[in-house]
Amino acid sequence: MADLVQMIERAGLSLATVMARKGADYGAIIAALGDGELHATGPGTWLAVSDASLDELPDRLRGQASVSDQSGGYIVYRFAGPGARRLLQRGAFIDLDPEAFGPGAVAVTAIAHMGVILWQVDAAPTYDVAIFRSHAESFRHWVEGMIPALAPISA
Repeated sequence: MADLVQMIERAGLSLATVMARKGADYGAIIAALGDGELHATGPGTWLAVSDASLDELPDRLRGQASVSDQSGGYIVYRFAGPGARRLLQRGAFIDLDPEAFGPGAVAVTAIAHMGVILWQVDAAPTYDVAIFRSHAESFRHWVEGMIPALAPISA
């Protein structure tokens, strides 16, 4: 059953909330991030995710956006495998059907009543879930409890 879904912690990531200022150039904000990921979490607001340090991001965005380090506040889990969508859909308050939520889609929602930022990485499908570190143990416990429910029902 474990081969249906893999849950991997994306350790060592740098995370930051980026909030555009009035009249900001969105292209400049995206360019300032460089090789990292930028996930829209609201109007003019993003979660920046990078394998590299984001320490210089506030200086690069001076006058364009406010930046708040979130690296210590969140943990990011990657879900992959044929059961990833089914697993997350069992707890998510949104529709993860490919017609409604595809690669690049981002949602600020809840899974199993815990607030998360969820984004679809690719069409496999692979998903990343950012959750407050204080909820990580409860979230892992919920995932472990859902894994048996993903097994095919035999007649």
